[in-house]
Amino acid sequence: MNHHQLSDLTAEGLRAFVAEQLTRSRARTVQLTDAVDTDDLVRQHSRLMSPLVWDYAHIGNQEELWLVRDVGGREPVRQDIDELYDAFMHARADRPALPLLGPVETKAYVVEVRDKVFDVLDQVKFAGRELVDNAFAFGMIVQHEQQHDETMLATHQLRDGLPVLDAPLPPPGRRLPSAEVLVPGGEFVMGTSTEPWALDNERPAHPVRVAPYFIDTVPVTNGDYLAFVTGGGYDDERWWSANGWAHRQKANLVAPRFWEETPEGWFRTRFAHREALPLDEPVMHVCFYEAEAYAAWAGKRLPTEEEWEMAARFDPATGRTRRFPWGDESPGTEHANLGQRHLRPAPVGAYPAGASPLGVEQLVGDVWEWTSSDFTPYDGFRAWPYDEYSLVFFGPDYKVLRGGSFGTDEIVARSTFRNWDYPIRRQIFAGFRCARDPRPEELS
Repeated sequence: MNHHQLSDLTAEGLRAFVAEQLTRSRARTVQLTDAVDTDDLVRQHSRLMSPLVWDYAHIGNQEELWLVRDVGGREPVRQDIDELYDAFMHARADRPALPLLGPVETKAYVVEVRDKVFDVLDQVKFAGRELVDNAFAFGMIVQHEQQHDETMLATHQLRDGLPVLDAPLPPPGRRLPSAEVLVPGGEFVMGTSTEPWALDNERPAHPVRVAPYFIDTVPVTNGDYLAFVTGGGYDDERWWSANGWAHRQKANLVAPRFWEETPEGWFRTRFAHREALPLDEPVMHVCFYEAEAYAAWAGKRLPTEEEWEMAARFDPATGRTRRFPWGDESPGTEHANLGQRHLRPAPVGAYPAGASPLGVEQLVGDVWEWTSSDFTPYDGFRAWPYDEYSLVFFGPDYKVLRGGSFGTDEIVARSTFRNWDYPIRRQIFAGFRCARDPRPEELS
């Protein structure tokens, strides 16, 4: 079903859809937490990440705050733990020292909350209040859980020990028709005012004018990036911005995170599997500064957020802005690598059915893509239903990432969805593609 058709559903249809999404997201959370033992659940695997057991209880606590107490008007389940699981009260590095619920207590808590949520869902009227129109509060909570599931997946990537997650291989790649695509530019409608579960920073829809540009057909691959590494790209200040070079030196960056060079060649570690570097997969675990330096070395640049979204949504033949590169239907397995189905990016060329009208591929799924844009509000932005989702992050400290990764769920992977992070972050499933300005003779 297309999520933008939520408004066409009967109340019963909407209830069924919400129940299905709640159940699906919880199954994923349980899979990610059941995969490891109690020690691994409570341990902090990196100062960048919370212990898995914190994420698990935080998911339940957000659900309790919004759906049980606010939408449902019910008595609190555990008011005493609100502060422990408030992401703004405690930095991730400090969370292991808190008196957190243990794994058994956490499981019991999230189950109790979920039982009450289903009670609320059975009785709620999806009208009379913005928070319940089109079941928005439920959609927000489903997306919150899926976003934390992707964060927990990143924690899995950082943990030491034997492999505990397993998944089939993605589809094979193919030769691409061209290395880059010319986007003719012009005006298109960016963002959304109609997508029922879109979050505040994706709104409102607004016209944007973009100059013509070239964009890579697919994300930069490990093989492409390896040429930058072995060609001395990390030692040549020319390719790096001032901030990027300072960070490269301070953090002693020499290659993407989880890569290592051996006498046998280059390897990477992926969810505790050590494997030869797959040259045809999108490069991953690079920070913004690494992406920016590679682009400069390649004679290109990173796309702006506007350029990325235009490539992903604009259909020059009709002048319409689509929901997704391939059209308006929600992502199918033939369109994109999403939802932790494969536990790795797919080789480039693996999703011809997911191409945009101009032939840009793999814009959704595989790897988050760094853009050159700072995270700022659109004109007409309204912080809703709470300031801490977007408002407190706007400004030059964060760069926007687009498109989702193999670990992003389809319910989150809208072509309007805006992710953001510090430009130094590498633990996220992030890669990039390049863009460039056309030469005059290329436009004639």
